[in-house]
Amino acid sequence: MKFPDLSGDNLEKKKYNIPYDLEGELNVLILPFQRWHQNLVDEWSLFLNDIERSNNNFRYYEVPTLNSAYKVMRFMIDGGMRAGIPDRSVRERTITLYTNKPLFEHHLDIRSENTIYLFLIRKNGEILWRSEGEYESQKGEKLLKAIKKLNA
Repeated sequence: MKFPDLSGDNLEKKKYNIPYDLEGELNVLILPFQRWHQNLVDEWSLFLNDIERSNNNFRYYEVPTLNSAYKVMRFMIDGGMRAGIPDRSVRERTITLYTNKPLFEHHLDIRSENTIYLFLIRKNGEILWRSEGEYESQKGEKLLKAIKKLNA
């Protein structure tokens, strides 16, 4: 399965063509759909920061996903998120997508927007691992095993 080719801007206004412009050879994309998902993202981010520090070829990104109809309000939406995130490194790793959400969700087999989804992908978009929901040590261990196997 392959992550779809999409474009978006990070909160520092840098354009990305996902997956090709992602900075790691291996990348985790965290997809939140609701504002309250930020707590779930933050739990995973603590774990993913440690992986990133110990793996030169690994990066992770927060990818809030909105329907393309909201693209006309991008300036306000992205500006509000930018203003609410004082840490530049977090703004740099946050890439907002405005896309056809039903098609996007169908392609990735996302069945509900009631939680977050995580995808470990290569730069070519190949999906190597996926998970959803809150961080749990078992999920983290499965991700670590996948990364170690790929780095072997």
